[in-house]
Amino acid sequence: MTTGEPLRPGALQMLGLAFLMGTLATGCGGPGHAEAKGTASGTPSASATPPEDLCTRIVAHWSREVLNSDTYGDYQSMGLSNGQYEILRSVVDAARTEQKRRGAEAADELIDREARAGCVEWYRSGGPGKGPWQ
Repeated sequence: MTTGEPLRPGALQMLGLAFLMGTLATGCGGPGHAEAKGTASGTPSASATPPEDLCTRIVAHWSREVLNSDTYGDYQSMGLSNGQYEILRSVVDAARTEQKRRGAEAADELIDREARAGCVEWYRSGGPGKGPWQ
């Protein structure tokens, strides 16, 4: 574009959008922002999800996927650590047994209970990074 040439269709809207995004990005966390809200800098928010809850969700999700497919995938492609993968394997083994004995609904309930119990125990003893390949 040169001086005096008309703007292309949509160029003004794009310029306005860029300006708005820049304003929002710079206006959200300036100096004193955390203090103004009464929170200490670097402190996690009260709405942060505990790691054992995140572990439970991901292990339960992938346990159901594995149970329904009869095959295990690579733990890294699932986004699991080695410790979470060990919990998953234990949960799936128990769920397969439960599914044969009492059906799919019982296996589904077992997955929720066992994933939670395994993740709570794992984080109680340190969680990831507390040993080789954990």
